[in-house]
Amino acid sequence: MKDNHIEIVEKKSVNFIEQIIIGDLEKKKNDGRLQTRFPPEPNGYLHIGHAKAICMDFGVAEKFGGICNLRFDDTNPQKEDTEYVDAIKEDIKWLGFKWGNIYYASDYFQNLWDFAVRLIKEGKAYIDEQTSEQIAAQKGTTTEPGVDSPYRERPIEENLTLFEKMNNGEISEGSMVLRAKIDMAHPNMHFRDPVIYRIINKKHHRTGHKWKAYPMYDFAHGQSDFFEGVTHSICTLEFVPHRSLYDYFIDELKEGKDLEDHRPRQFEFNRLNLTYTVMSKRKLLALVQEHLVNGWDDPRMPTICGLRRRGYSPEAVRKFIDMIGYTKYDALNDFSMLEAAAREDLNKRALRVSAVLNPVKLVVTNYPDGKTEEMEAVNNPERVEDGSHTIIFSRELWIEREDFMENAPKNFFRMVPGKEVRLKNAYIVKCTGCKKDKSGNIEEIYCEYDPESRSGLEGANRKVKGTLHWLSTTHCQPCEVRLYDRLFQIENPSADERDFRELLNPESLKILTNCYIEQFAVMQKENRYLQFQRIGYFTYDKDSTEKHLIFNKTVGLKDSWKPKK
Repeated sequence: MKDNHIEIVEKKSVNFIEQIIIGDLEKKKNDGRLQTRFPPEPNGYLHIGHAKAICMDFGVAEKFGGICNLRFDDTNPQKEDTEYVDAIKEDIKWLGFKWGNIYYASDYFQNLWDFAVRLIKEGKAYIDEQTSEQIAAQKGTTTEPGVDSPYRERPIEENLTLFEKMNNGEISEGSMVLRAKIDMAHPNMHFRDPVIYRIINKKHHRTGHKWKAYPMYDFAHGQSDFFEGVTHSICTLEFVPHRSLYDYFIDELKEGKDLEDHRPRQFEFNRLNLTYTVMSKRKLLALVQEHLVNGWDDPRMPTICGLRRRGYSPEAVRKFIDMIGYTKYDALNDFSMLEAAAREDLNKRALRVSAVLNPVKLVVTNYPDGKTEEMEAVNNPERVEDGSHTIIFSRELWIEREDFMENAPKNFFRMVPGKEVRLKNAYIVKCTGCKKDKSGNIEEIYCEYDPESRSGLEGANRKVKGTLHWLSTTHCQPCEVRLYDRLFQIENPSADERDFRELLNPESLKILTNCYIEQFAVMQKENRYLQFQRIGYFTYDKDSTEKHLIFNKTVGLKDSWKPKK
């Protein structure tokens, strides 16, 4: 059905948040409007957990004809920077979403200040001069009530004077806070006179030195939602205990007026937790600052820019998020599910090319010296419309060293002396022997080709059990290949009591410098998602040039990863 130009989909095809939205739209809450927001703090780069929130916030607005705004929660100038603002915008665009408007919590600093002053005047807020440790100790426990601050009954005029001093630079950081006066015996610990303003004496990236007193998240968030007209404030499960306080401040802001059908409502879903990685911004920042990884976009990082650099497509990330879904309970998602989503997506879009990562020379002894042939190679068998390209065949080729065994077991169907294999898109060859150096290492492998077995020729498709990829030694280009493994050695590093640095996988990056790739793959502009045939999916690293090609491995063709014992 259609209502106010918003198409309502069948409830059986939606998640529980979407079911709530459908119900609210049908009941004409908020005048039948749908408005969400994505409110990141610009203190770091977004990770795949944020991608799940982005897909929810922007996705439901897109699905039900609403609007999603981007709002930066810039209430802590100690950690925030315009670098992060720009990176967040780029990540959202890359995932395929568009915001309706851009807002900042700092847009409302004056509104929030005025609201705080009103609370003070109404006897609902006071200046506390205790230390943070003293305040925490007085909060009590879940079974014991808290203890009133000795400053709880400070006179209103004195509170107003001190609040002004907090903001004009007369009071040092940490010496005073503004607390809401609610209920020190409340069963919800968040209601026990929460801190709503603190002093931060640092230049703000937008407002400069105008403010010294900054609102806390719980005080700024709900009010910002209300100022903007947000209808559904969607967040993760750790904010469930904060929901009542969110509603409390909105009620106070509107002085108790009936807001039942015209107010933002908070709803929560489970966070995205991923095996063999961490999502803590503090830990991710430490990895970057301590040079344990090569920046925020290191392909081993769970950041959106890291996934992008590793070769994940935005469609693969969104597919993974669809696979794990949205629930009301937390879970640890397997990294292999993310890789499976990438494989399924890249199989349909990746350009097939030949690359040899551990080369050994193969000489076709009965092929004329100096002769070359153009062999047709399909660009993507999943997409006929992508066409084909040519790859050059010659007497001397590179093949993978692992594709040859002098004394092979029965189930080894690659190159073995006396047996035949097909060189992909080319000929059937029979191995005739090899040459070794003084240490017994293979230097060259020899074979003979069957001129009647060229791929595509009538009658040329007699069956052989093995097919190998190859490159002409004189028609390929050297390249560097970076192979990535899990960043951490254990499945759930966030739950381990040891320092997370001790849990890093020392083999998470392997760089191969003696690799080759076909000329056709040199800096493809149209499709930067590649499948190295028989190896895996790769992409060009951002530092790659036509003279120095660098490729990052996205994921293997099959899930062959096993945890180290």
